Amino acid sequence: MIETINLTKKYGSFTALDSLNLKIAKGTVFGFVGHNGAGKSTTFSILATLLAPTSGTAYVNGYDVTKEPKKVRNHIGYMPDFFGVYDQFKTVEYLDFYGASYGIPKSERDKLIPQLLELVNLANKKDEYVDVLSRGMKQRLCLARSLIHDPEVLILDEPASGLDPRARIEMREILKELKKMGKTIIISSHILPELAEMCDEIGVITNGKLVASGSVASIQKQLQANKIIHVRISGQLDQAIAFFEDDPKISGIIKHDKYEDTLLFSYTGTDEEQMDLLKKAILKDLQIVSFSEEETDLEDVFLEITKGVDFS
Repeated sequence: MIETINLTKKYGSFTALDSLNLKIAKGTVFGFVGHNGAGKSTTFSILATLLAPTSGTAYVNGYDVTKEPKKVRNHIGYMPDFFGVYDQFKTVEYLDFYGASYGIPKSERDKLIPQLLELVNLANKKDEYVDVLSRGMKQRLCLARSLIHDPEVLILDEPASGLDPRARIEMREILKELKKMGKTIIISSHILPELAEMCDEIGVITNGKLVASGSVASIQKQLQANKIIHVRISGQLDQAIAFFEDDPKISGIIKHDKYEDTLLFSYTGTDEEQMDLLKKAILKDLQIVSFSEEETDLEDVFLEITKGVDFS
């Protein structure tokens, strides 16, 4: 549904986007992760036909964003990180204006707008003026505006930026509904744990270059060659340490600094070998209460990938 081929954008000697190659399948929710100025908004502006690339190409549903911008716009809903609203409009009037701009007949708009307001939890604000809405409500209204023509692709640049925790949760639930509807969504956010929960795939961009791409789990596996295992044991700590020390794939066995009945160690074996290790420990009559692998979240992934990168 979205493809970029060596997509590059330069401003004089400054390269904002450097040979970006992306492929995003239909129905995928793709999270774009990167520091401020990494190239996320530049990519989104090109995909939304608002900015011409210096070189390379980009396609939305098979249409070239440079050569066929009008066709691309029919297939996308774009929500920029900063957007304007017409304060003198009521909520319904605001959406009606954009629906008319897309050539949607009045009879269809009258049916569609209440459905959109229901989707973004603004049905009870349909007659409110836009200028009295909270920031979170305005964000949701902007999302409804980007959905007015039922696009197949949503390009959402920091949709949860500046929202309080409750408003972020509301936005996240709406995006989950859009995912169920089969929309292809490319979204950027600084709230990394929320991206991990919502996205099928992520891409990490630094200084205009894509440095990692794939599912969160696959990127975690690439980065974490050594797993950290937590083992909680009922008594027998010395016996357990002696058992685990015999495994050549285990190193750095320590006692947890908070829980006295828990051991931590680094493990280089496969998932199957990890299961075998647990079986052997049980057969040795070690009283295993819990045996778990330490999870790496998206923030850990981002910090690991961008280690040593100059963000200045």
